[in-house]
Amino acid sequence: MKGHFAFLDRWYEATKALARHPRAMPALAIVSFAESSFFPVPVDVMVIPMVQAEPKKWWKIAATAAFFSILGGVFGYLIGLMFFETLAQPVLEALGKTTQMQDFRQNINENGALWVFGAGLTPFPYKVITIMSGAVPINFGVFLAASVLARSLRFFAVAGIVRAFGGKAEELMKKHFGLFTIGVFILLMAAWFGYKSLSGH
Repeated sequence: MKGHFAFLDRWYEATKALARHPRAMPALAIVSFAESSFFPVPVDVMVIPMVQAEPKKWWKIAATAAFFSILGGVFGYLIGLMFFETLAQPVLEALGKTTQMQDFRQNINENGALWVFGAGLTPFPYKVITIMSGAVPINFGVFLAASVLARSLRFFAVAGIVRAFGGKAEELMKKHFGLFTIGVFILLMAAWFGYKSLSGH
C-alpha cells in the first residue's frame, strides 16, 4: 500500500508484531477494544499468530478478543449516541467509510439487529456499525445482543480454525473465511426475511 495509506501497512505489521510480545494478551485486549470503534487493523491479525503459538489457549484468546471487542463496540455506540456530528462523522470520513455510513443509515431502522450481526461477523467494518448504531440510534439491548453473538462467533471460529489447521489456517482464511462468513450471513438474512414474510411482520 503506497501514498497516503502507507501508514496502514505499518500499523498492520506493528499489530501483528504485538502477537509475539510477552504481554500479548493485554495487547490483544487493547487492540480488540480499539478496533471496534476507531482502529483500522482487524483483530484477526493478532488472533491467528497467537493461537498458532499457543494452540491450547485458543479458547482464551478467542474469548479475550470477543469480550473486549464487544466493550469497544459499546464505546463506539456511545460515541455515535453522544458525539456523532462533532467526533464520529469526521473519524468515519477520515477512514474512508462515508459510503458505508450513508448506506447503513438508510437501511438501519427496520433491521438493526441483522445489520449489527452482519457487520460483527463478516469483513464489513464493524466500527461503522457500532458508531452508526448509536447515531440512529438502535435499541441498546438489541445492539448488545447482536454484537455478543456476532463477535463471539467470529473470533471463536477464527481461533478454532487455526487450532484445527495450524500453519495452513492463515492462508485458508485469507482465501475463504470472508466468503464463508458472508455466506452464513446471507443464509441467516434469507431466513430472517422469510420469517418476517410468513409471520406478516
